[in-house]
Amino acid sequence: MRPILLAALVSLMVTLGGTPFAIRLFRSRGFGQLIREDIGHFHGEKRGTPTMGGVLILGGITAGYLIAHAVAPFRDTGTAGLLVLAAAIGLGVVGFTDDYIKIRHQRSLGLNKTAKVIGQLIVAIGFALGAQHLAGASTNLSFVRETTLSLGPLFVIWVFIIMAGTSNGVNLTDGLDGLAAGSSALVFAGYVVIAFWQFRHPCGPGGGPGCYFVAPPSGVADPLDLAIVAAAALGACAGFLWWNAAPARIFMGDTGSLALGGALAALAVMTSTQLLLVILGGLFVIETTSVVVQVGAFHLFKRRVFKMAPMHHHFELGGWPEFTVIVRFWIIAGLAAALGLGLFYADFLARGGVT
Repeated sequence: MRPILLAALVSLMVTLGGTPFAIRLFRSRGFGQLIREDIGHFHGEKRGTPTMGGVLILGGITAGYLIAHAVAPFRDTGTAGLLVLAAAIGLGVVGFTDDYIKIRHQRSLGLNKTAKVIGQLIVAIGFALGAQHLAGASTNLSFVRETTLSLGPLFVIWVFIIMAGTSNGVNLTDGLDGLAAGSSALVFAGYVVIAFWQFRHPCGPGGGPGCYFVAPPSGVADPLDLAIVAAAALGACAGFLWWNAAPARIFMGDTGSLALGGALAALAVMTSTQLLLVILGGLFVIETTSVVVQVGAFHLFKRRVFKMAPMHHHFELGGWPEFTVIVRFWIIAGLAAALGLGLFYADFLARGGVT
């Protein structure tokens, strides 16, 4: 338990203490946020706010994870945790490239859709192969635990779908001050609980009620290692949220949103909770669905279902104050995470688990 708490504390302090320096640096370099033209009339005051704060989030996660292993070593640095960290950094690089192009060319669009998808595909393939061959991750489809349905060669494609969907979902949610950071923190908290619970209930030689995995060699598919990286991500989001809450002094940009989405997807794969992520990250699903429905309705019927998509802008245009939208969406995110944990624990009890 000590390394988990240490990872969260270190990442929290890195983002909490380091973000003010990043704000001054980014402001001096002109790394300011550009606002979409269709929402500029009610978010115009945010134009020029420093962006690319996701660099601080990634720095906090990395520092928290590595220092937790160095100061409170419980075993060698795990392959599982490093793969999650690598997925977050990989997608963070894609997001950073997107942010940099926006700033360099002073436009609200960065990488084109094809380039972004290719970047996500490269990261997903690398993570899927590493998870399968280096960390011993199951290639079976999973909900609250792995099922008997083996995906075989389709595992790589499935990982890409999860990673692209989650990273884009967090990215779409990142439209109001603190909304994505706060919501992500709640889901990462859920994964701290899930990974630690799996660590505390390994399968012995003869199995056991509600157990999750056969205790592997050090550094391979280690749930405790996954709990540490999830705690580091939780701490980084919380520290960044201090400065990102309304009125935001810095934005995470695509650097942060894609990285956080990638980390969540990677945790879902490594903990065998792939489909449970749909519930745990329910707010991201709702936001993404609103965009899909809006685009589909317009192309098919030339009508819009929402005043604007993603959905948080619909409520803004409906007269809700920005802070009201944020807090109510945080409540939805918290309820979704609680429901996901409830389903996870219900499965444990149903299989005979009692502690």
